[in-house]
Amino acid sequence: MKKLTRIATPLIAVVLMSGAPLFAHAQNQQPTTETQSWTTPPPGTEQEQSAYRDGVQSALADKLANRKVDAKSSNLYVHPPVKKEHRDKYRDSFVAGYETAMKHSSGE
Repeated sequence: MKKLTRIATPLIAVVLMSGAPLFAHAQNQQPTTETQSWTTPPPGTEQEQSAYRDGVQSALADKLANRKVDAKSSNLYVHPPVKKEHRDKYRDSFVAGYETAMKHSSGE
């Protein structure tokens, strides 16, 4: 009986663990919802996509904190974290993300 326990216990563990990747894969699949589509930045450089995400986050934070809802008054718009030659592109993407978040949060 002792030998059976020594063999059966590891086998049971292997059987139980072999199903884990199937469950993990099912949990990692991203839902295709509308929520994902408006927060996903449009194609562009990594810096532009980052600016878009910054705009979305700033808009949601401004609305949550009951601050003035204006992209151009946001700290990241006024003081973008990029070099001078990239400021205009950053600001354009930031405003696009900000406006998208405001449209989505207002229910349009």
